[in-house]
Amino acid sequence: MVPAFAMAQAGKTDSTLLAAKSRSMTQMDSLVEKQLFFSALGEKAIDNYGHAAELFTRVLQTDPNNDAAMYELAAIKKHQDNYHDAQALMEHAVTISPDNEWYWLSLAECYEKNNSLVKLEGVFDELIRINPDKSEYYFDKGKTYFLEKKYDDALKAYDLLQQMNGLDDNVLAAKQKIYLIQGKIDLAVADINRMIADNPSQMRYYLLLAEVYNSNGYSDKAFKALQDAEKIDPNNGQLHLALADIYRDKKNADGCFNELKLAFAIPDLDIDQKIKILGGYIPKFPDPNAKSCALVLSKILIETHPTDSKAFAVYGDMLYQTDDYKNAEDAYKKSIMLDGNHYEVREQLVRIELSNNEIDNAIKDGQDALSLFPNQAWMNYLVGITYVQKKQLDKGLSYLKNTISIETDDKDLLSLTYSALGDLYHGQKDDKNSDNAYQKALTYNPDNAFALNNFAYYLSIRGDDLDKAAQMAAHANELQPNTASFEDTYAWILFKQKKYADAKSWIEKAILHDKTSSAVQMEHYGDIMFYLGDTNAAVENWKKARSIGEQSPLLDRKINERKYIE
Repeated sequence: MVPAFAMAQAGKTDSTLLAAKSRSMTQMDSLVEKQLFFSALGEKAIDNYGHAAELFTRVLQTDPNNDAAMYELAAIKKHQDNYHDAQALMEHAVTISPDNEWYWLSLAECYEKNNSLVKLEGVFDELIRINPDKSEYYFDKGKTYFLEKKYDDALKAYDLLQQMNGLDDNVLAAKQKIYLIQGKIDLAVADINRMIADNPSQMRYYLLLAEVYNSNGYSDKAFKALQDAEKIDPNNGQLHLALADIYRDKKNADGCFNELKLAFAIPDLDIDQKIKILGGYIPKFPDPNAKSCALVLSKILIETHPTDSKAFAVYGDMLYQTDDYKNAEDAYKKSIMLDGNHYEVREQLVRIELSNNEIDNAIKDGQDALSLFPNQAWMNYLVGITYVQKKQLDKGLSYLKNTISIETDDKDLLSLTYSALGDLYHGQKDDKNSDNAYQKALTYNPDNAFALNNFAYYLSIRGDDLDKAAQMAAHANELQPNTASFEDTYAWILFKQKKYADAKSWIEKAILHDKTSSAVQMEHYGDIMFYLGDTNAAVENWKKARSIGEQSPLLDRKINERKYIE
């Protein structure tokens, strides 16, 4: 029987083709039609879909009832995402050959893409009629009912399939969805218990039972199901993760953590799943306990997966978060030794080496990274500033220029790079390029505090544009208050502007916040006190600067002559 929807009128596209009047075919027509059809198949085979469609259309103009041409033309329409016209073609094709299974499958795809679910039901009826032993059609019919929210009809389709093949995982999962939507927890549990009875050693059914119980507020029953499972397979990682979830819901932090430790110690549990769990701790890291737990779990991770580079990379991250930079560095090196193809790990290693002032190591490991990843802008920047710190300015210049040529979108990185170029050109006594570089740095990021501070300081040293320097220094201190070097810069600019009282206030802030006993700040303090008329205080601070380590003929003259010398 041909269903009513198969007789639906096609859309206007190809309507002349579908509505063409039939006529008796001559032998010549038949020969031409065959030649056109096989030529069309040839064009389709070489992906020349446009020409193939034209040829199939000519076949249908010769024979409007050539269902094979309709099927092939519909396939081309689908390839072009034109499911509307494909549907019209296949609706006609199934009226001509109602027992062709492939035609109905093609039509089913059209209805699915066009969201014609009611019509899709009828297609599966026809497919079941043609091939009643094919279980997929019963399942897909049930899925169609489910999408239409005809849950009872869907259950009937699944029950019929269950009668044919028994209760398998696909049918179980499909029925579970419906039972849970309908709130029929008892029926959902009954089906799972049936699977447990038939497969008592299969952990997935115990886990499913626990999930159903726990997600519906029956945590005690979920816990009991998992305890039963633990007797069967105590080394199942998913089991311990499920127990951890229950303990978490019960606010039992220790129980949850203990189960996670057991899970992390099981090699068969996927490492990516463990890493995802560790990632969940990161937002909680202001809590020291969260950091401690993550560190313990990541330590178990490397013990359980000693040959996996990802384990050591994550362990390095957790050590870094707990400020254990030395051990983090070792973990990153181990990760790279196991697999050097992860750029992020290499970058993190270089960053740590820079923070530990391991200049030579940072250069070596940075260059190793660039040998594999030459177009990584951040690594070029890191190596560049490392060379600048080493006073090898020409090498540093090359890497910093590489950074700018590679990166065009990251404004923060560009600002940092131009700021570093400003420092570099100053070191080369190239004031013009230095000033231009700082200007560009501030164009990309007007709040780059280090660019503001350094540009301001170098202007003050030259005595150039002191008002602009003062504005930049003040802004740097707004952005990063209580930073001793920034406060010293501002104090020195105020000194240059002959605002000695204000300069005194800022240099005292700098000395208060300084953690390094800066000789420069002490010398500046002495300079300021001299112009405030307190020569004894000036000499005292100049002597402090010398005792801390500042050695210069100019400082000696200030002390010996008891006066400020430019």
